[in-house]
Amino acid sequence: MTMDLRTGLAALALAAGLALPAAPALAEMSEITIARQPSIGHLPLMIMQERRLIETMAEAEGLGEVKVNYATFAGGSNMNDALLSNTIQFAAGGVPPLILLWSKTAGTSNEVKGVAAMNSMPLLMNVNREDIRSIEDFKPGDKIALPSVKVSVQAMVLQMAAAKIWGDENYGKLDPLTVSMSHPDGLAALLARQEVTAHFTASPAQDMALREPGVHTVLNSFDVMGGPVTFNVVWTTKAFHDDNPKLFDIFRRALAQAVEVVNEDPAEAVQVYLRQAGNATDPELLASILADPQVDYTVEPSGIDKYLDFMRRIGTVKDNGQPWEAMFFE
Repeated sequence: MTMDLRTGLAALALAAGLALPAAPALAEMSEITIARQPSIGHLPLMIMQERRLIETMAEAEGLGEVKVNYATFAGGSNMNDALLSNTIQFAAGGVPPLILLWSKTAGTSNEVKGVAAMNSMPLLMNVNREDIRSIEDFKPGDKIALPSVKVSVQAMVLQMAAAKIWGDENYGKLDPLTVSMSHPDGLAALLARQEVTAHFTASPAQDMALREPGVHTVLNSFDVMGGPVTFNVVWTTKAFHDDNPKLFDIFRRALAQAVEVVNEDPAEAVQVYLRQAGNATDPELLASILADPQVDYTVEPSGIDKYLDFMRRIGTVKDNGQPWEAMFFE
């Protein structure tokens, strides 16, 4: 064997034995936006915002400075548009908007899944007329305010209630009476007794309304659903989940930590709500809501199948054969 050949073989052997340098990890996002709605159901996100939980965890875990924005939306449909356009990275709202988006995007490049639940609490439809004692009493000229027509959790519960009374084929019987309004705007319209007859909303708007003379409840979501079910959930895209695994994990842990604050220090949680919501809600009213045994802040989803089964049954979403658990990231 010639010297040149021996030298060449040795060089090849040396090259084969050397480990190639690892490819640098792709940097995760340095700025994210989280959407929420103006109700006490979104209290965990308000705590995350005030305490800068994500920013603190990201810095401590080597992600550097991460800017976290919080945007307030009136309902879930606008949030979904913003999420798909990557204007926001996390959306939060009722279960039906998540089901709709998951059903439409499953298996696509825009796939969306749930991150966690935030709470379970009853939703009330209040009316400002004594002659209306149930949803069967509504007339064609009446108007029912709710966060988002047809897609909000309130809209879906109303359809469930209608289906129970008039049959599945008439689940949309009251849809023509519904109008989209934010929680504050719907409350104002109900109390003004001009634009709307009823307001299907959430706490604290529903509790504030019941303090007013002449306002009473005609529908409770827990009665329609057959018991407690998840009210608010958080969802994001699979692309964000896959491209930002550390940030995703930090968000989920920060949310769990914020939920713990609500459960262990409700007095402080009330003060956070007052500061973040920027309104003059009675602190005692807020405290009574958090103390209500029907109100449960938890990241564990429950009763999702009740929403999903109904939406599949009436054709709002197609049955892809997947169980409700497939709707959430592991």
